[in-house]
Amino acid sequence: MVRRRTLLAGVAASGLLVGLGSASARAALLPVRSCADWGARPPSSPVTLVQRRPVRILVHHTATENVTDYSVEHAFEHARWIQDHHMDDNGWLDSGQHFTNSRGGFLMEGRHGSLDALHAGDRVVEGAHCPGQNTTAIGIENEGLYTAEEPRREQWDSLVSFCVYTCEQYGIAPTAIDGHRDHYTDTQCPGDKLYAMLPRLRQEVARVLG
Repeated sequence: MVRRRTLLAGVAASGLLVGLGSASARAALLPVRSCADWGARPPSSPVTLVQRRPVRILVHHTATENVTDYSVEHAFEHARWIQDHHMDDNGWLDSGQHFTNSRGGFLMEGRHGSLDALHAGDRVVEGAHCPGQNTTAIGIENEGLYTAEEPRREQWDSLVSFCVYTCEQYGIAPTAIDGHRDHYTDTQCPGDKLYAMLPRLRQEVARVLG
């Protein structure tokens, strides 16, 4: 059985975790890059802050090319592309998802205010990632198309780490980590391969949480 300290130590060595938050002795602080870090545009109107905890995590994929540029520069560029698409093409006020996980395993805030809300652990920003779930579920987009191939190990490890931290902050059970298609029938997101890995994701998160 993989214990929390073992997995977090290994992930910390890879640079995914940077320390322990002073507000929580158990929750590790993820280096999630903020909207300011990746050069986000300001929202077209104020985001809505809901004063209650979300009850689940929804896993998505961006259904974009499985690129081989795993750099942080590419991750930031991709985050800007998503925001431009969501604001200019979909007409949304900001990126629809709360967080983004790049092919290189770089985690980023998606919608403004999501990172502060996650750190607070008692509120959520209304997203636009799944009808009926935008105030009750945290949406994380994983860069790539996972219908025929699995995410890279670095991306998988960062997804596990993100889910561990998010479950701890919000009191979400690992069994409440779902795929987009579980709550919206008109989509194949997060792709057959990644969707088939969700039981493993729940198990790994549960093991770390003990």
